[in-house]
Amino acid sequence: MPSWTDKDRRKYERIKESSEKRGHSEDRAQEIAARTVNRDRREEGRTPNSRTQGTGNPMRRLENRSRAELYNRARQLGIHGRSRMNKRALTEAIRSHQ
Repeated sequence: MPSWTDKDRRKYERIKESSEKRGHSEDRAQEIAARTVNRDRREEGRTPNSRTQGTGNPMRRLENRSRAELYNRARQLGIHGRSRMNKRALTEAIRSHQ
């Protein structure tokens, strides 16, 4: 919650109160509200999502990068079929593209 705007905080409170009225416990209502606000912030591009950003440290070997990092690099290179590739296939495709 530290980087939330005033509007985000109001939205959180409104959703939390609504969830409590629907019969959810206070803890569950807080979770629903926080997840909703964070999802909206992510969709608006106001918060990073580790799966949708980054291609890893270019000084690290491809084998040492995560599949998500390799996927993002393959997307940058325009490699087709990347969504069906595993980590090894992504590594090979990136190497053969360069």
